[in-house]
Amino acid sequence: MIRKFLLLSTLAGALLALDPKVVTEAQAMTKAGKHTEAIALLEGALKTSPKDAVAIKAALASANLALGDATMANEQLPPRGKYPVALRAYRKVLEFDKTNKKAAQNIAAIEGIYKSMGRPVPQ
Repeated sequence: MIRKFLLLSTLAGALLALDPKVVTEAQAMTKAGKHTEAIALLEGALKTSPKDAVAIKAALASANLALGDATMANEQLPPRGKYPVALRAYRKVLEFDKTNKKAAQNIAAIEGIYKSMGRPVPQ
């Protein structure tokens, strides 16, 4: 509990140091379904504001998780179209947030599907 509080406090402090418009704009893009645009914005911010890396990486994890979830929920995409995209997005989440259980579970599920079909897991 204390550890979680310290992590949240650190993230909150980092968000205050970052220009809040970048994160707010990325969150609005994500909410509007513009996941790749939000990710591009945040990746650019990460390059130009390395001192704000903690906050930007948290926002990138969130945007990639939303991309993976939206891809998996898209009924217009066939499995062969959605699984590789979602898998890459969930893997990106873990690059930015190694403790994200939802992304880890979704990766395991998608990889399990490939393995059950005897097909190679996309990298």
